[in-house]
Amino acid sequence: MNVNETEGLKDGDQCMVIGGTHKGKSGKVRDINTSKTGHITITVEQDNSVKFKTLGKNVVVVASNKD
Repeated sequence: MNVNETEGLKDGDQCMVIGGTHKGKSGKVRDINTSKTGHITITVEQDNSVKFKTLGKNVVVVASNKD
């Protein structure tokens, strides 16, 4: 697992999916989990309120949510 790919990923960040089934979609990170196998999974909520799950390695942060 490469932690650098999802380093700095936070709830509320705007992200773009660059791989996998949902490639090309974008939205806000809503839920970050680590599976039993060690992979990071996230829920992405699009602007139209549709949610989908994807692996953290498949996304890049477009705009960070400043706390």
